[in-house]
Amino acid sequence: MQRFSSYRDFDWTLLSLVGILSVISVLEIRSATAMTKFHGFDHKQILFLLGGMALMFIISAIDYHRLLDISTWAYAISLVSLVAVKAVGTKVLGARRWIKLPGGIHFQPSEWVKLILILAVARFFWSRAGRELTWNDIFKVFALIGVPMLLVLSQPDLGTSLTYVPVLLCGLFLGGISWRQATILVVTFGLLGTAVLKSHKVLKPYQVARLTSFMDPGNDPRGAGYQILQSKIAVGSGGIWGKGTNRGTQTQGDFLPIPYTDFIFAALSEEHGFIGAVLVLLLYFLVLMRLIQNAQTAKDLPGSFIIMGIVAVLVFQIAVNVGMVVGLMPVTGIPLPLLSYGGSSVLFTFLAIGIVMNIRMRRFVN
Repeated sequence: MQRFSSYRDFDWTLLSLVGILSVISVLEIRSATAMTKFHGFDHKQILFLLGGMALMFIISAIDYHRLLDISTWAYAISLVSLVAVKAVGTKVLGARRWIKLPGGIHFQPSEWVKLILILAVARFFWSRAGRELTWNDIFKVFALIGVPMLLVLSQPDLGTSLTYVPVLLCGLFLGGISWRQATILVVTFGLLGTAVLKSHKVLKPYQVARLTSFMDPGNDPRGAGYQILQSKIAVGSGGIWGKGTNRGTQTQGDFLPIPYTDFIFAALSEEHGFIGAVLVLLLYFLVLMRLIQNAQTAKDLPGSFIIMGIVAVLVFQIAVNVGMVVGLMPVTGIPLPLLSYGGSSVLFTFLAIGIVMNIRMRRFVN
């Protein structure tokens, strides 16, 4: 019986790609905040990245089957943490999403909950492997995702709550949902979504405006459409080669909103142009392909489920963020993985990569 004993099977290619994106993140955050009150955030991002990398190595050493075993308890703790945000969380810009930790660190529980949900859904479908997916199973997994999703939505944090959806969809797809069941769900939720947008009872008015303004941002250029318009100007003004580091008129001129977080891809596109944007997207493509390859070589079903759940979340975040920047998707506040500033987002991504490494290193272990 072969035993796990070293990091010789660590995916160093994947880690190298992640490292390149991390370096780009620090450099772009430095450029985007150089002449603002947020100057120095690049130093904080370095600390977040180093901390995330350390956690990645730690979690890769813990057998992922043990993580699956404790996923039920972790899920319960995640719900408690989300309730705690409502009770004692710090309120910033009208939203209560963070818990203030010693040292002035703000922790966003909704980010790490994504990882817990991936593990919980993988364990759920693993326990039903080989069985036909019933409506009872579908309702259970909807409840599994729906409860934390509603808690996050109530903070309010529409963007993060939406990142739980790909975990659900990936789980149902890999779990064997039938075309008939999928069609019924699509029609039902399509009607419910339309009703929600019209009623304004679930989503707040500004959230509805964000979800719809991208279709015609010029209708409210100083309000709901402002961010998208400024972002599109930044991307377009970058041209083929870009204006150069620290030379973006939209970014350095303080027209582009929060260029170091949600709109960092717009800042990068303005400074480094079409070529720079394509190179970053190519790096993301290579990361995702590497993750899928690891899912294919996983030793068992739950390993594949976990990695594909991570892939689903990352694809969703990348597609929505880049789509938002170029005006094809609504502004939802979803960060760009590895590039956007933020400790909680970096923490989730590196923990997720660590679990992928975990699964890869144990693919030959009996």
